[in-house]
This record gives sequence, C-alpha cells and structure tokens, in this order.
Amino acid sequence: MTDWALAVDVGGTKLAAARVREDGTVRVRAQRPTPVTSDGDEIWSVLLSLVDDVTGGELPDRVGVGCGGPMHWPAGEVSPLNIPGWRDFPLRQRLRDRYPDAPVRVHNDAVAMAVGEHWKGAGREARHMLGVVVSTGVGGGLVLDDRTVNGSSGNAGHVGHVVVDPDGPPCACGGQGCLEAIARGPAVVAWAKEHGWTEPAGGAPGQALAESARGGDPVALAAFTRAGRALGIALASVAALLDLDVIVVGGGLANAGALLVGPTLVAFERHAAMEFTRRCRVTVGELGDDAGLVGAAALVLAADRYWPAGAD
Repeated sequence: MTDWALAVDVGGTKLAAARVREDGTVRVRAQRPTPVTSDGDEIWSVLLSLVDDVTGGELPDRVGVGCGGPMHWPAGEVSPLNIPGWRDFPLRQRLRDRYPDAPVRVHNDAVAMAVGEHWKGAGREARHMLGVVVSTGVGGGLVLDDRTVNGSSGNAGHVGHVVVDPDGPPCACGGQGCLEAIARGPAVVAWAKEHGWTEPAGGAPGQALAESARGGDPVALAAFTRAGRALGIALASVAALLDLDVIVVGGGLANAGALLVGPTLVAFERHAAMEFTRRCRVTVGELGDDAGLVGAAALVLAADRYWPAGAD
C-alpha cells in the first residue's frame, strides 16, 4: 500500500488534484481551470489529464473526491450548479472503472473542505463544526459529534441555500434570496458592476474587486459588506439550529479577509444573541486552497470519522 491517497477537488472555477500523505500533508499538487463547456466528456478528459500529472503513472490505492453539488450520494452522480456540462455525471463510477482496485469516495466539495479543516485545520479541536466555502458558489459541510453528517441524500450542510432575503435575487437552484445568490463571488462582482464599479482589464474579477475595496472604492466596499452581512445572518441561523462550537469559512472569496469577514462577524454577533450561539466561534480556515484536497483524502485516510460504514 502506498503512503498517499489521490485527492481530487472539482469546482466551478478550477480542478485540482494532489497526492496527500497519511498525515494530511499535501505532497504533489496540480490544478487547471474548469473547462467552460457543455460537453461532459471534455471536462472528464481534462480531469484525467490533471490526475495523470499528479500520479505520474503510479496507480493510487485510495481515491477521495470533493465535487460541487448537488449530487446523488453515495453513488457519486454529480450535477454541480456551476458546471452545466455535468448533470447526473457518474463521477464515482468513472473513477472506479479507472482504478478498480482502489476504494473511491466522492462527496460534496464543501463537505470535503469542512472535513479537511476539522481533521487538520481550524476546526481540529471542535466536536461540532460547520465548514463554509464562499467561492464560485456557497456550500457547507457539517461535522457533529466528531463525525460527518450526510443527510438522507448526502447534501446536509448546504448553507448556500439558506434564505437570507425572501425578496432577494433569484438563485441558480430555482429559489429566491438564497445566501449563494448574494454572496458567491460572481454575484458579488455582478452587484458591484450594476452599481457603478468598473472592472479593470485583465486579472480575476474577485481579486480586482477586493483591490478596489482596499483602495477605498465605496461600491466595492458596499459589495463586500452586503455579501458579508448575508453570510453572517445565515451563520447565526445555523448556529442556533445546531449548537455549534465553531464555523470555519474558506474559499476564494474568503481570501478577501476582513472585507468579507468583518461584516460577517458584525451580522453574526447581532443575530446570534442567545448565550449558546454567542459561544460559537467564527473563523477563517487554516488550510487555504488545500482544504478541499486534504478533506477529500480524509474520506479514505480517516474513514472511521468521515465516511459512514455501508456507504461503499
């Protein structure tokens, strides 16, 4: 048996893969932009090429995957809202066919982030934790009583579709006023543009918006404040429902730091008014972009805590 697992992180913006050692250390890592195409097999081909770069032709004996949702779990048939080329795509079976001698486990990418931060990051001392990814979409994963909570369909913890404004914008899920419709990166940028912010040429829009906000641009600042407020309201509601120890926030938009997290904390403190909700700590993840990969690996390296018996 090798001393590493193949970890894969499938998101709407990027595909990433890594060799992750049994102690959670990321050894070899690579990533590519997620293809913008309606051809599911083209996306699969790019993912395989990425995986081959990481494995170097060596066959992994354990494979863990985090992928945007929703999905049919544990079958691993995925329909990421931000990857329209995959609808009921049999990701787990495709990987099983490629690596027939390896256990393959696929879960929501936000669950993988939560597991990574709980196993080796900012939530490792907590028994009751919510991990939140704020990126191309907004997702979440739950660890309660030191174990992953999956729900009846594997989609438990999907905080991005908590409604924070019933009269808010439509969401890609078909609902209205969801946290994701307000706080996901592209929505924050779009709102800023609608209110007069001009995106500079070149570079990533989210990073450019953050730079404008740090430079004092009032529209850019308002965009992050609006997103952070929505996030804080949602987190206060979840903390009240679940009596959490800690909420760990990660993902690309969280890299904006205080621009997003500051308004989040203000809103959380305003709405999390009961003693047990005030006890819940809200913090930024420690693992950065590796959180999803470390968590995907934990599905096979620490399965006693993070993968339920009988789900194979």
